Amino acid sequence: MAAAAPIVADLRAESDALDALVRDLPPERWATATPAAGWTIAHQIAHLSWTDRTALTSVTDEAGFAAILNEAAKDPTGFVDAAAEELAATPPAELLADWRTTRAALHDALLTVADGRKLPWFGPPMSAASMATARLMETWAHGLDVADALGVVRTPTARLRSIAHIGVRTRDFAFTVHGLTPPAEPFHVKLTAPPGAADAEWTWGPDDAAQRVSGSAEHFCLLVTQRRPRSQLNVVAEGPDAERWLDIAQAFAGPPGAGRG
Repeated sequence: MAAAAPIVADLRAESDALDALVRDLPPERWATATPAAGWTIAHQIAHLSWTDRTALTSVTDEAGFAAILNEAAKDPTGFVDAAAEELAATPPAELLADWRTTRAALHDALLTVADGRKLPWFGPPMSAASMATARLMETWAHGLDVADALGVVRTPTARLRSIAHIGVRTRDFAFTVHGLTPPAEPFHVKLTAPPGAADAEWTWGPDDAAQRVSGSAEHFCLLVTQRRPRSQLNVVAEGPDAERWLDIAQAFAGPPGAGRG
């Protein structure tokens, strides 16, 4: 079994859960505004479809991906929004069908990536498992935008573990992107897993670390994807650097986020 297989299975499930939210929406509901400024439900699905297609290009056509990078360099802060804006004009049924086809092709392609191969991306190259984790994180986060727009409360699942993991792994990135020196010592992170998960708690870092973060896994994922303000979450820190991290935590690539990125 490919090393990425468990994460790809979670990515499929998360994508299907979002698909279920939108598949029966009448066309006019796709124009519903979401909490991401300027983005409708159509923009959210368009963004995921475009990014899944770009990830597929990374797997199957590295020269083609290099061409995408060259185009992105012409407008590094706006090319993602421009792509979403263009695709969001697609009729909803066609847009949904395109996303389904694209994401299925990506999920299948990730399972073919040889162990040790690094896939090019907009940041550092990554393994298939890391690519699948990044797509899982973004699908969950943008799916939350859609759920919020529709007034739907989602039940947290064990799939959050991978999203929490990328949130922990991007600690130093969050400091760096804010022009700060990352802390030298590791933190201990302890999160309460959602009901139904195999383990009651998920932990990272040494048990005796002086600086610590704790809370529910769902709230930690909401924090690192910047989908809820810290004041609404039960995530707490012990230590000044851990406290600072919770104010700037960012699991997604790009410049410092202002929420709903």
